[in-house]
Amino acid sequence: MAEPQDLVFRIVVKAPIERVWRELTKTGEAQGAIFNAWLHTRGGLVPGAAMQMRTGSGKHTIVVGEVVECTPPRRFVHTHRFTQYEDPVCQVSYELEPVQGGVQVTLRVTGVTAGTKTAKDMAGGGTMIVNTLKAICESGRPAFGTRLMYAMFTALEFVLPARTKSGHWPL
Repeated sequence: MAEPQDLVFRIVVKAPIERVWRELTKTGEAQGAIFNAWLHTRGGLVPGAAMQMRTGSGKHTIVVGEVVECTPPRRFVHTHRFTQYEDPVCQVSYELEPVQGGVQVTLRVTGVTAGTKTAKDMAGGGTMIVNTLKAICESGRPAFGTRLMYAMFTALEFVLPARTKSGHWPL
């Protein structure tokens, strides 16, 4: 099996740190920066709490994991496994650092196995997440193309693999 690798994505967002933090950790509504998924937890954002990223309908669970660290408004870390793949678990961290003119956001994916479907999806998805986060926090919404893509995700949810059905992934 290939060696684990780390992926790092960084961007400066011209917004208050609290706004950026809220966008990355909110529950009860879609996380526009993270593919419009809904964050669900058991026990809140505390270390050891189970967490999932689900579709808006709740019928499919895309990601399962566990909260590793939550230090508002600076650092949120969780394990990560796409439910549609048999790939090993990796870890995702969001690190927020105030800088001149805004907040530097670092999205770090650690321990992702090179050559896996997860590695491929995270390599492309990380760039989209930080860019969409910037757009939402600075302008109030994702770019037009991203909004169209999200509409397609909703319309085509029925094509997701059966293994992603939330009934298979109790929280």
